[in-house]
Amino acid sequence: MYARSTTIQAQPTSIDDGVTHVRDVVMPALEGIDGCVGLSLLVDRESGRCIVTTAWESEEAMRAAAERVRPLRERAAEMFGGTTEVEEWDIAVLHRDHRSHEGACVRAIWVKVEPDQADRAIDIYKVAALPMMEDLEGFCSASLLVDRATGRAVSSETFDSLEALDRNREKAAADRLIGIQEAGAEVLEVCEFELALAHLRVPELA
Repeated sequence: MYARSTTIQAQPTSIDDGVTHVRDVVMPALEGIDGCVGLSLLVDRESGRCIVTTAWESEEAMRAAAERVRPLRERAAEMFGGTTEVEEWDIAVLHRDHRSHEGACVRAIWVKVEPDQADRAIDIYKVAALPMMEDLEGFCSASLLVDRATGRAVSSETFDSLEALDRNREKAAADRLIGIQEAGAEVLEVCEFELALAHLRVPELA
């Protein structure tokens, strides 16, 4: 399965309007496009950084829908009052302990490995990193999106609440160091977000 992420650098004062637009306009439109299996929206109200991720049954479905999705993306960017950056990914891993609820938060970690080491890094994520994540307070789910051509990847860990995210931050950082060293990866960025919308219907991929 595949994903397309659109990062919007929004005006903080326009975030609520943007979230409403994605929920009420973009999501219903995507539901009518063959091969789309849902959408999620991450929001950082302090920085204005918002990430809309759409999931697709196949790379072919994602590419076939590109022209229909483009005006939706452009209008969403207008509602957020920001600029966009688009990336496409292979959904390498998705594991749920339970569904998220209102108030859930996400810790996203962008990493990079040598492209020829991507499959090894995915295996380490499944075997070593996921069990450590499951032990963190408030764990809901985790996903790993990979760009095999560049070796870039992003792990998204969802937790029940901001309080749980705060309390597990130190342990998560220590655990992450172990996994990163084993995978031979470089951490590019770690960010925390509000999970504003969670409507991905991606099956278990772990």
